[in-house]
Amino acid sequence: MTISRRYFLKGGGVAMLGVSSMPSFLTRALSAATAPSKKVLVVIFQRGAMDGLNAVVPYGERDYYAMRPSINIPPPNGGQNSAIDLDGFFGVHPSLEPLTPLFREKQLAIVHAAGSPDNSRSHFDAQDYMESGTPGVKSTEDGWLNRYLQKQDVENATPFRALAMGQQMPRTLRGSVPALAIPDIKQFQVLAPVAMSGAMSGGFEALYAQTVDQALHGTGQETFEAIEMLKKVREELYIPENGADYPKGKFGTAVQQVAQLIKADIGVEVAFVDIGGWDHHVNEGGVQGQLGNILREFGGTLAAFHKDMGAKMADVTVVTMSEFGRTAAENGNRGTDHGHANCMFAFGGEVKGGKVYGRWPGLDRAHLYEGRDLAVTTDFRTVLGEVVSRHLGSADLSYVFPGFRYDPRQAVGLMRG
Repeated sequence: MTISRRYFLKGGGVAMLGVSSMPSFLTRALSAATAPSKKVLVVIFQRGAMDGLNAVVPYGERDYYAMRPSINIPPPNGGQNSAIDLDGFFGVHPSLEPLTPLFREKQLAIVHAAGSPDNSRSHFDAQDYMESGTPGVKSTEDGWLNRYLQKQDVENATPFRALAMGQQMPRTLRGSVPALAIPDIKQFQVLAPVAMSGAMSGGFEALYAQTVDQALHGTGQETFEAIEMLKKVREELYIPENGADYPKGKFGTAVQQVAQLIKADIGVEVAFVDIGGWDHHVNEGGVQGQLGNILREFGGTLAAFHKDMGAKMADVTVVTMSEFGRTAAENGNRGTDHGHANCMFAFGGEVKGGKVYGRWPGLDRAHLYEGRDLAVTTDFRTVLGEVVSRHLGSADLSYVFPGFRYDPRQAVGLMRG
């Protein structure tokens, strides 16, 4: 553990400091640590448009094999080179095998044929629409996750209330609520985009109170406090629990650090991680190849996070999304082009797993979107709305997703409550 309840309470440290003299970031972190556990939402964005048809394979659909003669995933046969059966119609790519125990244990849910109603096939526009939560509207200034935070109680909120692991602040978290972008807590250093003379004259606290640190993208005071809290997190070696083994690489490291920060009890409420590399126009591969490799990293990382979180997973929900799917048919380069509907994964303590949700539209030509793509039958905001309302308890979804009417009677049903 890092900044755990034990860290603050052991050895009379609180009494020694005295609450009245304690720095504000420690006061708020201590309050967060001793208060009832808050629910946490982790959002994973798969940038580049994942091929949902080869990730969650409709092996019971005859047209799937006719449209993908060289890159299809064979139907389940018990071997390592075929889909892993889920429900007699859908199976997952064998590289996602680490996630199948969660599905069997009814902790992992999948929503297929989900996506944005907007028909853009531009990565930039489609990502922007999904992260703003307003498909087709370019003028939206903030992200849906930031708008959720704007309506929540800020009592005892810490600088780590909203965080993204990466170099840039994602569109999802931009808005009036302060958020942090952290490239890597292991390599984090105190750097400021101003002349060192400012630090010499006023000290680091004065410097950060007057500037915005571009590394963290927070306000000056929030940045200073976050720096101090990150120092505490870094001081102790983090060892994943329950035998969790994260895949090596940027994504595995980022998700492991999200687990570390959540378990440090420093007030994390929402976290965002993205993983690129899904745009496979050429030589996508079937069981083996580019898609299989990145799915192995993706599935192994999420399974490790679930194992690492242990009992804390009861208060955490993870949901994944990608800007759009791929064409139903492979192209002439043994890849797939920009499509429409995709699939979303969700797991956590309140997820009713063990089921592939959503209405399956079919892959016959008459039911394809614009004659080429899997059609969207579940708006991504319906999925996110259910997670936000039932897991996080937000009742004001019209503010989170302006212009979209969330009807709980039409929810897919993947969340308890």
